[in-house]
Amino acid sequence: MASLAQQFGALRCPPLSTTRLCKNKKNKKPNSARVLVVAAAAPANPVAISNAQTRERLKLKEMFEEAYERCRTAPMEGVAFTLDDFHSAIGKFDFNSEVGTKVKGTVFNTDASGALVDITAKSSAFLPVREACIHTIKHVEEAGIVPGLQEEFVIIGENEADDSLILSLRAIQYDLAWERCRQLQAEDVVLKGKIVGANKGGVVAVVEGLRGFVPFSQISSKSTAEELLEKELPLKFVEVDEEQSRLVLSNRKAMADSQAQLGIGSVVVGTVQSLKPYGAFIDIGGINGLLHVSQISHDRVADIATVLQPGDTLKVMILSHDRERGRVSLSTKKLEPTPGDMIRNPKLVFEKAEEMAQTFRQRIAQAEAMARADMLRFQPESGLTLNSDGILGPLTTDLPAEGLDLSDIPAAEDSP
Repeated sequence: MASLAQQFGALRCPPLSTTRLCKNKKNKKPNSARVLVVAAAAPANPVAISNAQTRERLKLKEMFEEAYERCRTAPMEGVAFTLDDFHSAIGKFDFNSEVGTKVKGTVFNTDASGALVDITAKSSAFLPVREACIHTIKHVEEAGIVPGLQEEFVIIGENEADDSLILSLRAIQYDLAWERCRQLQAEDVVLKGKIVGANKGGVVAVVEGLRGFVPFSQISSKSTAEELLEKELPLKFVEVDEEQSRLVLSNRKAMADSQAQLGIGSVVVGTVQSLKPYGAFIDIGGINGLLHVSQISHDRVADIATVLQPGDTLKVMILSHDRERGRVSLSTKKLEPTPGDMIRNPKLVFEKAEEMAQTFRQRIAQAEAMARADMLRFQPESGLTLNSDGILGPLTTDLPAEGLDLSDIPAAEDSP
């Protein structure tokens, strides 16, 4: 016996007409089994689903057609951002990426090789560690370059691998250093320079981050290049030429300027450089002064080595200096509270040095005042006289402006 599905599949029924349905409605009852099978095999409400999809497609089509028409006829309608605003924004974030152009950027990452910088370009820019500072450093953070730092950089190249730009701070600092040197030269300033190298003609000193040349003829001392290495010397600018990269310095000019500041009776700190039979050479801030054996102590010094040794630090007083020859005479003898203290108790001499030097200067001032008074004694037309403090000033009221009348002064008598 054939199955029920096979039986229904073999049926060939003509299309039902309205007339036939109406005609048989009263005479026949619907086959409930057949209706059940057909309902189970057919999808639920296919017409309703088809109509919903069609309506959705039509709605989307209308939306796209409306948007297309609006873009074609009035693309900027309802948009606050105008075409001028667009060009202005492009100009704000666009910049010249040619070599030598200065750009502002923000550091956002650092490592041992350098730093990544955001310069609002299509890609981040790179600051190599060698371009981070005019001085030699091993890490960019030694130059204060940390994430978040905002700085002005200069473009010095482009990385062909990823089209990123290469930046430099060193180039900017280099230009500023030359400008600073020109300013210091114009002001005739004395500054310190560290000796970092030497050649046949002189030594190389670093000033303001730049390497300058100091000829041997412009060094005041007779020290060798090896002795000067790693030392700091007072220097003045002789030539500053950025175009030719020429920076020439002079230690002699700086020393002459320093010597001009040395006054007779000044107390300075010095270091014993060498000993000779006739005295000791003392370095007083780059100037070599001679402490003669006769000026060490009031007591006789038979052997200088028993009192001083190279490298000793001591206080000395300026006795005199010859600016033209660069010679300075020194003394510790004038600083002794009592004769022989420099031999027996040099520490006491150095403790009382300023006090003893002040006394020495006062005696010098009084002697000079007395000498001037003697010169003016018979020159009343000068209008000056010596007061009780040994200072020259205007004539006092007890002395007539026309001078002294010597006619009433008795003649001098021989002492018995």
